[in-house]
Amino acid sequence: MDRKVVLVVLDSVGIGELPDAELYGDKGSNTLGNIAKHVKGFSIPNLEALGIGSIEGVENLIKCENPEGIYGRCSELSKGKDTITGHWEMAGVILETPLQTYPNGFPREIMDEFEAKIGRNTLGNVVASGTAIIEELGEEHIRTGYPIIYTSADSVFQIAANEDVIPLEELYNMCKIAREMLVGDKMVGRVIARPFKGMKKGEFVRTANRHDYALEPFNKTALEYVSEAGLPMAAVGKIKDIFTGKGVTESVSIKDNMDGVDKTLQMMKSHSNGFIFTNLVDFDMKFGHRNDVEGYAKALEEFDDRLPEIKEALGDNDVLIITADHGCDPTTEGTDHSREYVPVLVYGRNLKEDINLGTRNGFCDIGKTILDLLDIENDLVGKSFKDLIV
Repeated sequence: MDRKVVLVVLDSVGIGELPDAELYGDKGSNTLGNIAKHVKGFSIPNLEALGIGSIEGVENLIKCENPEGIYGRCSELSKGKDTITGHWEMAGVILETPLQTYPNGFPREIMDEFEAKIGRNTLGNVVASGTAIIEELGEEHIRTGYPIIYTSADSVFQIAANEDVIPLEELYNMCKIAREMLVGDKMVGRVIARPFKGMKKGEFVRTANRHDYALEPFNKTALEYVSEAGLPMAAVGKIKDIFTGKGVTESVSIKDNMDGVDKTLQMMKSHSNGFIFTNLVDFDMKFGHRNDVEGYAKALEEFDDRLPEIKEALGDNDVLIITADHGCDPTTEGTDHSREYVPVLVYGRNLKEDINLGTRNGFCDIGKTILDLLDIENDLVGKSFKDLIV
């Protein structure tokens, strides 16, 4: 039987604080619930029809009387609350130690070693928005030739450079040097090349030549099981970077959320079986980290408007799963990710309807279920919920 599973990650759309949220400074965080509370007229009827308002703990949304989908939530077993941690856990990798973050910038010993290896001084070394930091330091970068270093709430070491000052290959080589350095006690999840164009303030614009250098997963993932079974493993958005390409048989980058939906639909049309894994990052990158509540709400409504297209593109045996990787509540004072439950919504023409999965003990149940749906034997952690939904 041909079947494809489409997993769409609404990046940072958490649905309420986890029991240990206080340890992470996230008491009171509830990304989706607080957006619904703060934005007048907020409406996501298609997600509500799947059952998102019926999930335990979800607030301020309509609870559909007879949801056509299957709904529940997942707690997080891994330590941390970032992109890699969440996605890896979905695919069967549990992090016992959180990846390092650097809220005060990188210590001098790291920067001294990095500067010695690249043969240049650096600028920045702060927590910053990528667009703001190039506006602030772009002209000095052009004058000196020094790359701009910055980080964020994620476990990342980001290097911004003008493509006409530091050629792409040189920038990528700097990232490779940093990637080799930032392991062990200094381990970060991703080193990211952030090239831009423009020669003066007000004209700087980031280019599409971003490249992520991630850690390799510590054990075999659901993606590798799929590709080793001879099935397509198609990645949409930053999935390939998150998993360093391991297990990915086809990948496409995206410009924004709506382009991500378009590319997902294209993948669904061109594949009759296998696994399509999509990340829609705008919720987090453009709105969560910038505390843009209205923008976040609009982005959710835009996705909701496209959901009928995604459902219509499913074959009779196909399965759609919608989830998130962490929270990033734009209504709270900070701009960091938040330690939250994530939603699990499942839909398929031949699946049961109005099934409450309750609270799943780990994002890993998602990957386990996907492999079960594709009839792939595996040793992943987690507990499949296939028998509850088929």
